[in-house]
Amino acid sequence: MTIKTAIVAAGFAVTATLGAAQDLDLSGKTVDYVIPFSESGGSAKWANFYAPLLSEALPGNPTVVVKYMPGAGSTKGANWFQAQTWEDTEGTVIFGTSGSTQFPYLLGDPRVRYEYSDWNVVLASGTGGVAYLPPAMAEKLDGLDASGLAGEDFIWGSQGATRLDLVPLLAWKMLGMNVEPVFGIKGRGDGRLMFERGEANVDYQTSSAYLANVTPLVENGSAVPWMTWGALDENGDIVRDPTFPDIPTFKEVCEATEGCNTSGEAWDAWKAFMIAGFPAQKMIFLPKGSPDWAVDAYTEALNKVLARDDFAEISEARLGVYPQMTGKGAKNTLTLGTQVPAEAKAFVVDWLQEDYGVSLK
Repeated sequence: MTIKTAIVAAGFAVTATLGAAQDLDLSGKTVDYVIPFSESGGSAKWANFYAPLLSEALPGNPTVVVKYMPGAGSTKGANWFQAQTWEDTEGTVIFGTSGSTQFPYLLGDPRVRYEYSDWNVVLASGTGGVAYLPPAMAEKLDGLDASGLAGEDFIWGSQGATRLDLVPLLAWKMLGMNVEPVFGIKGRGDGRLMFERGEANVDYQTSSAYLANVTPLVENGSAVPWMTWGALDENGDIVRDPTFPDIPTFKEVCEATEGCNTSGEAWDAWKAFMIAGFPAQKMIFLPKGSPDWAVDAYTEALNKVLARDDFAEISEARLGVYPQMTGKGAKNTLTLGTQVPAEAKAFVVDWLQEDYGVSLK
């Protein structure tokens, strides 16, 4: 499947299902909506947005509770979910992933014990990411040109080099920045807290966390939005993020900065992993062995959520303006998020070894 085909296919947001809900009754039950991150990041914002809506839409109106299982950059929670089965859970456990779960899988991280093809995707959410700086660093920018940052020393809180954070890590490198990552934080929210405390002087957040937690920092003058990772048009080209149309993309910043190129191996690798990590950013799964009728019941419930008259309004405020996909669209997005070209993977594996001593060979 080409990038263009996958993007176009993923645009079909809702697939109708019939006759599914009566086969699943969750009356009086609690559904554990597990995410492999802390309660302070974008995944938590996303999960807590969907949890009450799912409670209203699922047959039997169960209580949907978000539970957090951070650790090892999300592989701890994902490995746990791999051991769950339909027989043991019967619709009472769902799992929410992000690009930070996909990247270790894509890179062959030895800690990965999970297999996406065993799981049953019922929702895929696209998102974006926004990088921001303290005012003193933002003053060193010359319009889009980031050359003034090249001589500065940066500290950044990161979940790990093989997580979604590799997208900004590679962007910092391409811009010629000297960034020392502090690896091991449990979620992007912890990176934001480092920024707020003055322990870090560059950061990025996914859109939902940026809208909720960084916008107040921008409003009080302690953070300046710098660039987004962008979005994809129907041809697979990087364009401005529809949630943040006034903020330039990394592509624009790179084109304006001497030494940063939007062609070649580094750019191709950055773009491939950006696509795998952001347009295909967050997904909800039922565990392995889930019967088709159960997958259809969850899909029907999510379709009801997406069809709400107020969904566009409430989701824009909490999640931003991005596709929310079920059915075939979700499956195509899963493909987009769990496959990258071999050349891009090889480049990233070599770069991680050379710059951070991370061995994935």
